[in-house]
Amino acid sequence: MTARTIADRKAEVWARLQTVTDPELDEPVTDLEFVTRADVDAQNRVHIEFRLPTYWCAANFSFLMADDMRTAVKQLPWVNAVSVTLGEHMYADKINAGLAQGLSFQETFGVEADGDLDELRRTFLVKAFQRRQAALLAYLIADGFAPEVLVGLTLGELAALPFDEAGDRLLARYLQRRPVVAAVTEPLAFLDADGDPLQSETLPTYVRALRRVDVNAEFNSALCRGLLHARFDTETPFTPRRAGQAAEPPELSVQRVQL
Repeated sequence: MTARTIADRKAEVWARLQTVTDPELDEPVTDLEFVTRADVDAQNRVHIEFRLPTYWCAANFSFLMADDMRTAVKQLPWVNAVSVTLGEHMYADKINAGLAQGLSFQETFGVEADGDLDELRRTFLVKAFQRRQAALLAYLIADGFAPEVLVGLTLGELAALPFDEAGDRLLARYLQRRPVVAAVTEPLAFLDADGDPLQSETLPTYVRALRRVDVNAEFNSALCRGLLHARFDTETPFTPRRAGQAAEPPELSVQRVQL
């Protein structure tokens, strides 16, 4: 395999990883700087390493992101195998062993597993849908669209609107998550998390309520970025650790917050 081929395939791997999000923050794990390595060897095996903002990030979140990375990269047709390794985490050995054996979260943690990972994934996909819908609705309301128009808008009519660059981005992000609650045959553009039509009388209140989900995620995103920076010094390319220097910041006791 030529160096050019390896470089091209590494780029494909990073593009696939860009589609994997932190389930709570709804941001790509690459943008959050969680992924530290994604290499391709001569046998078309992919080796991924990642880290998290704290030593004690929830095991189910950690496993879910690792599993999503593996699934996303496996979709590349030339990939023979994918290894995903979590570093510097209290459950790293257990999670890495489970991933290496292709085990599920429940199989890896046994009786310690709390809840179903697919159920957790759906919970956060719905929250991501709500955040993206609230952002798009707020944009359209600010652009002068009346609630009566928005609740009756079809998917085709929504896609045909003359958006600017910011609107195009909001629309694309919303359409990515809309299938979480809506069937592909559903004509209405906007539905609630239960798949029911929105009501014009309550639309402003509905959007304000969804903003609470967004504010919570934005707060946790800033918190996670700050913790990651404090833990790994993400702004400096290489910082040799002095002999005897502690690996962990001494006073990190903050966890993600639900508002």
